[in-house]
Amino acid sequence: MKGLTGKMAVVTGGNSGIGYAAAKALIDSGAQVVVTGRNGAATEKAANELGAKGVVADQSNLASIKELESEVRNQFGKIDVLFLNAGAAAFAPIQDVTEAHYDQLMNANVKGTYFTLQQLLSLLNDGGSVIFNTSVNATLAAPGSSIYAASKAALLSISKVLAGELAVRKIRVNAISPGPVATPLYGKLGLEKEQVEGLGNALGQKILLKRFAQPEEIAKAVLFLASDDSSFITGTELVVDGGLTVNTVM
Repeated sequence: MKGLTGKMAVVTGGNSGIGYAAAKALIDSGAQVVVTGRNGAATEKAANELGAKGVVADQSNLASIKELESEVRNQFGKIDVLFLNAGAAAFAPIQDVTEAHYDQLMNANVKGTYFTLQQLLSLLNDGGSVIFNTSVNATLAAPGSSIYAASKAALLSISKVLAGELAVRKIRVNAISPGPVATPLYGKLGLEKEQVEGLGNALGQKILLKRFAQPEEIAKAVLFLASDDSSFITGTELVVDGGLTVNTVM
């Protein structure tokens, strides 16, 4: 099925994990795709594997975001799909949170995501699709996740506001909120190996389907929101968590 043939998509943080899987799904559906990442070698490697255009961009740096806009404008002109996937994750209890921890997450997840959309908005075709990658952590209240959860909750609120603002251009704005996903991210939470394994075991018991998602399963949700199959859906949150957030009593 090539439902996105002739479409242009940008996937931020597309060099690994959910972003990589989403970029592949979009390409398999016929789209041309730009993937971004902070690591030049990793971004180039992913782009070559995918058959995408790779652009090195640091979402927490506004000058880098402007360079991304210029690169996309000069090479592709317009885009139809924007998957705002790039972000950072780190957990710490409140007594251990530093200003650097706060700034890292808020700059990457909130400020960076917001201004990436602002900068690319003039390139987005009317009738396009914007997809925010948020997280069930926005509502789960997991210990140690206060700043990360706040950053993802902010994105959920922003996505709903912008769905209203951009409706005049028929641009659909939605969010996906994945549950635990088997990606390298779980090795970057700022926790010890034993803590990560303990968190994984605890979550595995709470997920109704008794496993973490694969990145490709989240990518299918992205593809749905990017395509005309979701043509009457905007301002919504699509939770893809294997039943984690409804399993409050078992």
